[in-house]
Amino acid sequence: MTKFPKVGVGTIIKSKDKVLLLKRKNAHGDGTWAFIGGHLEFNESPEECARREVLEEINIRIKNPFAAIFTNDIFPKEKKHYITIFVVADYSGDKIKINETENIERVEWYKWGELPSPLFIPLKNLLKKNFNPFNLKQ
Repeated sequence: MTKFPKVGVGTIIKSKDKVLLLKRKNAHGDGTWAFIGGHLEFNESPEECARREVLEEINIRIKNPFAAIFTNDIFPKEKKHYITIFVVADYSGDKIKINETENIERVEWYKWGELPSPLFIPLKNLLKKNFNPFNLKQ
């Protein structure tokens, strides 16, 4: 059987000088901090996936989403391989409500460069690329 990587989408939601992170639970990367996201579905753009996942997981809408960068993420312990597309978006101001309490321990705003630990592998790999969502020109 041939195995292929899955495609994940991580949504970097910006508000002023901070980004929104969630603490994962009951999935690979349990206990790590990550961006809101999920699997890219068939016939879906990364931006559509970001809108859908953010609404499903924390009940907010995002503004101005655009696919910015990707990482190649291998999870040796779980024997998983992902290509993660990071979508950068602006916070709409909606009230955050965790809908998926079985998968999300909590959500918090953090300044870029002052992120908590431990970080989810895709976010670690993103930082290795010296990516900064606040230095982008659309």
